[in-house]
Amino acid sequence: MDLHAAVSEDVVIEPGGIVLIPTGLEVAIPDGFEGQVRPRSGLAVRHGISLPNTPATIDSDYRGEIRVPVINLGREPFRVTRGMRIAQLVIAPVARITWDEVADLPSTARASGGFGHSGV
Repeated sequence: MDLHAAVSEDVVIEPGGIVLIPTGLEVAIPDGFEGQVRPRSGLAVRHGISLPNTPATIDSDYRGEIRVPVINLGREPFRVTRGMRIAQLVIAPVARITWDEVADLPSTARASGGFGHSGV
């Protein structure tokens, strides 16, 4: 679902700036789920607008207004107006696991190879 800006007056985000934008939306996400806040591709492509911590997570025990940190990676100031679609919210299940401590990990072809070691 789209998240809309609930600003009382226009907010200008300068290039390189980060502003926390209110949405006016409060949610109670069920246990076992999370909210994932993601950038809008149109704002990213046209204006360089994104989220600095994407995807952001809203835990199921959070209560309060959803506020979105918006970053301007573009070259021009960007104006946020009331009602503007600024981000997207996805509700997704969270896998719950238990850890088993072991002395050794099973081997793989990649082993401990970092970035770029998966065959690309």
